[in-house]
Amino acid sequence: MPLRDPRIASDDISPANEKPNHRRRSPEDNLTLWQFMSVSWMSPLISIGSTRQLDDEDVWQLGYEFQHQILHAKFRELGGSVVRRLLAANGLDLVILLCLGVLEALAEFAGPVLLQQLLRAMEDSFAPRTRAVTFAALSLLVRLIACQSSVFSLWYSRRSYERSRGEMITMLYEKTLSRKIIGESALSDVPTRPDRDVSAITSDPDAAVTSPQTPHKVAFEAFKKIGRKLARAIWKRRSRGCQRQPASSVNALITRILLRYERERRQATDGKLKKVTQYVGAIRHLRWYGWQDFWQEQIMQARQQELRLFVIAALWRTMISVANYLASGLFPVAAFYAYTALAGRPLRIDVAFPALQLFAMLESSLRSVPDLITVLLNANIAVSRIEDFMIEPDKDDARSTLDPRGKPMLMLHDASFVWPGTAHYVLRKISLELPIGVTVICGKVGAGKTALLQALLGELEQRGGDAVLPNDVVGYCAQTPWLQSMSIRDNILFISPYEETRYRKVLEACALTQDLATFKHGDLSNIGENGIGLSGGQKARVALARAIYSRANILFLDDPLSALDHQTAETVVSRCLCGPLTEGRTILLVTHRTALCRNVAQQVIEVSNGEAHVIDKSTLPMAEGLKAALSSVIDESKHNEEDPAHAAVVPENFLEDEKRVHGGVKAAVYWEYVKAGKLRWWFVLILALALHRLVGLGETWFLKKWGEAYDRPATRVEAASLFDDLPSPEVNIQPWLLGFFSLAVLQAFVSFVSNCIMIVVVYYAGRQMFREVMDRVSHATFRFYDVTPLGRLMNRLTSDIGTVDGNISQQFKDAAFLAITWISSIVVIASVTPVFLVFSFALTATFVMIFLRFLPTSQSLRRLEMVSLSPLISNFGTLLEGLTTVRAFRAQSSFQDRIIVVTDAFQKMDHFYWSLQAWLMYRFDALSACSTFLLTLLALFTGLSPGLTAFVLIAASGFVDSTHALCRRYGQLQMDFVSVERVVELLHLEQEPPGTISPPAWWPSFNGDILFEDVTIRYAPHLGPSLSGISFRIPAGSTTALLGRTGSGKSTLALSLLTIMKPESGRIFIDNIDISKVNTQALRNRVTFLAQEPILFPGSMRHNLDPLGEHADDACDAVLQRIGGTHNWTLDTEIEAGGKNLSQGQRQLVGLARAILRRSAIVILDEATASIDMETAMQIQAILREELKESTVITIAHRLEAVKDADFFIRLEEGNVVDCGPAAGEGGAD
Repeated sequence: MPLRDPRIASDDISPANEKPNHRRRSPEDNLTLWQFMSVSWMSPLISIGSTRQLDDEDVWQLGYEFQHQILHAKFRELGGSVVRRLLAANGLDLVILLCLGVLEALAEFAGPVLLQQLLRAMEDSFAPRTRAVTFAALSLLVRLIACQSSVFSLWYSRRSYERSRGEMITMLYEKTLSRKIIGESALSDVPTRPDRDVSAITSDPDAAVTSPQTPHKVAFEAFKKIGRKLARAIWKRRSRGCQRQPASSVNALITRILLRYERERRQATDGKLKKVTQYVGAIRHLRWYGWQDFWQEQIMQARQQELRLFVIAALWRTMISVANYLASGLFPVAAFYAYTALAGRPLRIDVAFPALQLFAMLESSLRSVPDLITVLLNANIAVSRIEDFMIEPDKDDARSTLDPRGKPMLMLHDASFVWPGTAHYVLRKISLELPIGVTVICGKVGAGKTALLQALLGELEQRGGDAVLPNDVVGYCAQTPWLQSMSIRDNILFISPYEETRYRKVLEACALTQDLATFKHGDLSNIGENGIGLSGGQKARVALARAIYSRANILFLDDPLSALDHQTAETVVSRCLCGPLTEGRTILLVTHRTALCRNVAQQVIEVSNGEAHVIDKSTLPMAEGLKAALSSVIDESKHNEEDPAHAAVVPENFLEDEKRVHGGVKAAVYWEYVKAGKLRWWFVLILALALHRLVGLGETWFLKKWGEAYDRPATRVEAASLFDDLPSPEVNIQPWLLGFFSLAVLQAFVSFVSNCIMIVVVYYAGRQMFREVMDRVSHATFRFYDVTPLGRLMNRLTSDIGTVDGNISQQFKDAAFLAITWISSIVVIASVTPVFLVFSFALTATFVMIFLRFLPTSQSLRRLEMVSLSPLISNFGTLLEGLTTVRAFRAQSSFQDRIIVVTDAFQKMDHFYWSLQAWLMYRFDALSACSTFLLTLLALFTGLSPGLTAFVLIAASGFVDSTHALCRRYGQLQMDFVSVERVVELLHLEQEPPGTISPPAWWPSFNGDILFEDVTIRYAPHLGPSLSGISFRIPAGSTTALLGRTGSGKSTLALSLLTIMKPESGRIFIDNIDISKVNTQALRNRVTFLAQEPILFPGSMRHNLDPLGEHADDACDAVLQRIGGTHNWTLDTEIEAGGKNLSQGQRQLVGLARAILRRSAIVILDEATASIDMETAMQIQAILREELKESTVITIAHRLEAVKDADFFIRLEEGNVVDCGPAAGEGGAD
């Protein structure tokens, strides 16, 4: 590789002629000059890709200078702004690109000059033919030099692009790891920034700062402008861009307007992305409530606003394009006017056609200006967002001290804390010393218990007082378990090494051994995204095991017992908190189940209204009475029995691998896109493009006639010509100027029309495909959400949809225009030189052969790139959810290493895809140069006139370039349509049956029982049953306790009442109607299911209680005051996304208020009060009994107070009903 540092390691480099291997580095690190120039080192990969679909193992590692471990280490040492750091890291590439830009500009401007000399040699009857051949050979040499320079330019522009992109991704991830969490909403605002900007960096066609051709374009366009100024000397008169100056002024004005709309469009896109992210994250809950259509409509409104601004911005870009097109069309008119009318010189063939080439270069340059302006505007917006994010403050390092035994001490003295970026005190005047042993932290909902742990972790800002906080690893177990999409063992180990004995002890202490027996692969089973494959209690215990397994001397456990049944919770307390695993460790345990922990507590801290005090633990209730009461309802000993045969219920893998289609993009995918853009508009577009080409040919033919008319003595052109009525230009030049002017204006007008039609096509296609995709995702089977990671789905709904909105329609338009150009060029040239037909077919066949060798490998690499992007997006999402846990465990470096590995995997696919493009470019450009040379010789030796030769050469150049470009454009379409293909896959998702029965308005009535008849349910056909042949009847109007150990099938039974899973056999009746046939929307509107972790939405409390606006403000306020009166909530209280500014218990209160407001005939509460203190829970139960007295209430709970007043119970065990009936005694479950 040229300019490679010889000190760089040369080991593990794959030879350029050997089969690729993912364990070895790219051959780029050790190439000969010829291999680098010809890109022949890609041949082994192309050979594999030609025979089969490529896999990740078939692709080399990135070269040394592209590996992100090295790039990140160097980049983080640089200072200054992001742009300054990028320039410092990649400045050499920009200098090289500048030099190559000069070379390519000189080569491009040499073309018209050599064409002029060639035509003069042909006009000179005394000049030998070898003179013309010499100029043709020089033209070939210049084009070959430009071809080689283009390959170098692409490689160095890709190097600067890829390294800049990788540096920014790793920089953003590192900043996210260290960034101070601003506000109570914690991370609610973060995904709109690093996630959005990473999405832009990796896939957004508007991400200018990382566009691979932006540096090259800027340099090249600059030198072309300089060249154009020098070329104007040909005309010797004052045609100094008189038409371009007004165009430049108009462009400046339009650009300012465009900038405004581009900013608004970006904001609209961010708003839509935010809604889509929230929707996808909450889609299960929204469908449980039957709210998905309402939210989908909100998303479509945001989408409509985005498309509206897209159309406005596109129209302004079209105005710039038309202004430039008109300027480039009128500039030759002005130049020809100055040259002929003012200077009095004849516009002969040897002047007209070289000038036409120069003007075509000008037109091509100006045509790219609107896109370049948009790219640079979006670059400015993206960079400013990233700069703002990078200057945000970092989390402060904590200071710690050791006690006399060498253990870290935790101490607060008169300390007050606020959430960073806010002024509201969340903790005030806290004075505590936390000794070795178990410290129990209790208090009412929203008192500040979790905030106290956050303060001790250094996540809150200290405002006064003294604090000695841990500056070492803290084993942190969050209130909402945070798990990663990996095996159970890897989740527990986290960043710690595997120790067999200790690991087994932790599993036993956390009561996980029996659960793991139900998994086919035990602790090696992948649990899916955020532990989707585990029950709530299992997730809590895996997160607890992670904290216990760590070697941290300090453990912060935030309410891990809330999701556990009483027997399991008692086991965890006795084995985990009292055993040798926690000996000598400082443990802070937040819990509402204080009775279980009283005997193990070293001290008890009560938090109330942001203040904390140590209380006498003797004031806490004893656990024995609670246990005795519970045992009267449920025989706990039975719950410890597990049948290994139940393992069939658990799948081998909770997530399905992302599918990759093999072969080319199918015609059906193109047809889906064409249909979405409306066939009538595509037809009008093709007509406009054909007219544009016809006008272009007419302009060239008109110029030929103009140049040849000087040699005719008559005052009119020959009789049979289209231009019979035009006088000789020597007599009257004005008709010729007017004719040329008319053709230029007509071409600009047709271009404007075609651009407007293209905007219409993009609008319709983008709107239609997005709506259909959202509709299919919104009504997919729930199994789809179980096996599809959030990052993968978001990748398709953002990155792939962004491609649909982006340049893909323009690619279609260009391909159509190139096809028209190709056909018309063959017709025109063949009509003059029939022998050209043989040559054209041979040339086309050669192009196609090269292209077909390139295409399969490029498709494989593109698909691998899109698949590898999903883990990159998922890693950001996973980090944002578990940032506090990662920082508590001091795992930042481990996660930074992980993102580097994931970025390497993504970037290498992109790198070798573009290296393949360089391979194709070199061969196509070289073949184009040789083809043009042969066509020139063909014209020279067939005796054509200079005018006809010039016309044929222009048409031949169009043929060669269109053949070349058409192959490349088709290849680009195939690559871009991989995104459309992935979107179309969503259009074929299996849909949930909507149901055939529309129930009457009164259904279900107060007297309608719930009946299960021999019901068997399984989550998927290949899985074992979750419920096996269960039969029972729930009396109408009863409060039913659904009991059983974690994983016994309670939640499955509850969800079956919403037809989330329909019975494989048997039937479920509600009020004598089989619910499998009931319209699902109607059913879910009339049955309320409240999960343990209710989903809240950004907006007011009023919006969260009643998103559809079905209830009056007074009703909403009355319910809110009953449930949350002590929290001073109003209907205008702002809720952050996910309810991040509320505690888990407060979120449950809002969910309960929502359920009461709906007052459905059937209400299902799944651990709905698990995170609420006992006193508040008792009050809530009294409110529920009063407010839902006309409802059938089914309660899943592990705490006695939640079910003690039940008048009916069902006990499940391994998917079977082992007992059911009226609760014992007058007191219900007592």
